[in-house]
Amino acid sequence: MELRDYLRILRKGWVLILVFTLLGVAAAAAYSVVKTPEYESSAKVFVSTQSSGTVQELAQGNTFTQQRVTTYASLVTTPIVLLPVIARLGLDSTAQQLATQIEASAPLNTTLIQITATTTSPTRSADVANAAAESLTQVVRQIEMTSDSADVSPVKLTRVQDATVPLVPVTPNIPLNIALGLLVGLALGVGLAVLRDVLDTRIRNIHDVEQTGKGPIVGGISFDSKARERPLIVHVDPRSPRAESFRTLRTNLQFIDIEGAPRSFVVTSSVGGEGKSTTAANLAITLADAGSRVLLVDADLRRPKVMDYMGLEGTVGLTDLLISKAPLSDVLQRWGRGDLYVLTAGQVPPNPSELLGSKAMAHMIKTFEAEFEYIIFDSPPLLPVTDAAILSKSTGGVLMVVAAGRTRKNQLSAAITALQNVGSTASGFVLTMMPTKGPDSYGYNSYGYSYSYGGLTQGGRRRSRKRTAVRRRTSSV
Repeated sequence: MELRDYLRILRKGWVLILVFTLLGVAAAAAYSVVKTPEYESSAKVFVSTQSSGTVQELAQGNTFTQQRVTTYASLVTTPIVLLPVIARLGLDSTAQQLATQIEASAPLNTTLIQITATTTSPTRSADVANAAAESLTQVVRQIEMTSDSADVSPVKLTRVQDATVPLVPVTPNIPLNIALGLLVGLALGVGLAVLRDVLDTRIRNIHDVEQTGKGPIVGGISFDSKARERPLIVHVDPRSPRAESFRTLRTNLQFIDIEGAPRSFVVTSSVGGEGKSTTAANLAITLADAGSRVLLVDADLRRPKVMDYMGLEGTVGLTDLLISKAPLSDVLQRWGRGDLYVLTAGQVPPNPSELLGSKAMAHMIKTFEAEFEYIIFDSPPLLPVTDAAILSKSTGGVLMVVAAGRTRKNQLSAAITALQNVGSTASGFVLTMMPTKGPDSYGYNSYGYSYSYGGLTQGGRRRSRKRTAVRRRTSSV
């Protein structure tokens, strides 16, 4: 992944990241409120040895003391030291329980022992620390007492710092807990956002298509919740952003380099429901609006939809033409006031693949290409049936429709492979159902159409004669 991919993931998953960050902060705050405050108090004990005062004896005594300090620090949490503390303070706990509340440490290269007590009571913390220091002093004196002198110990422990009653608890540290909760929540949110994107097998944007298939992105159609109610958006609402996206597709299609091949295109998809039929119909209308002579052929001989979208009679169509049951002039239907002609599918045959791959179909395509500037074939999806792959061998190119958020990457890869198996390739990809906002939205949606679009002035009051003429031509008869 590149840096821009991570930035896109962060923009795309900002809600998830925000939710986990807030949950982390909330969990830290709740823990800080529920957690019982604990207070910490420390006492220090100095360890020294008895010597006659010569330099050699002082050096030996200092070495001896440093070696014993670590051992004395370990004695603090033993019952021999803690039982007198319990008896003196009247504590209701065992030596093992009290040991968990006491910590003793000896700083390196020193003869000091620091005894720290942590309890839920500030007064008790100071009392326990002082009592443990006093008890350690007595225990060491008894242990180190020599047989030569029953009353004198060569080692002396002196409490040099008494434990004081703390005023502020050491735990919970609310600012630190909240900061940690924020960082943990943020890390979880970012991690889950990246994981969700990595595990997501659906096509979401142009970048996903570029990684899956080779070919130019010739258009992106924005999502419209009312697409089923108004499939011919170019005709119903020609000034909408979605209608403009089909005009962008038309412009890009005119510059596709197909090496001198006829401008006949098979519009297909990986699976059904990706918007290939509406794309083919709206593309044909925009091409006719631009002054081209266009033929829209419903080559989906299994589930034809063009006749319903265009509002035409579909009892006679392509199948009748292929079996020589009707001449071309009788099956072509003109739509609108431009040079747009529609050839419906006709009756659904029992052998659609054979008809589309027949010599009669190849000859008919040659006839279409001689009479029309653009021929748009609406064909079935590639994965369920082979109709589109067979038809692509006789046409100039293939437009692969990919539905954002619906088509999976493996489905698109399999569809591209199906074309390659018959010696064809996708001339271009058209993304449909693109979100209108967010990091996966198509670029043209960021433009404002009310400024001078459609022959209007900046105030939107005047329409040019040329635009009026074009609007009249797009109306249906």
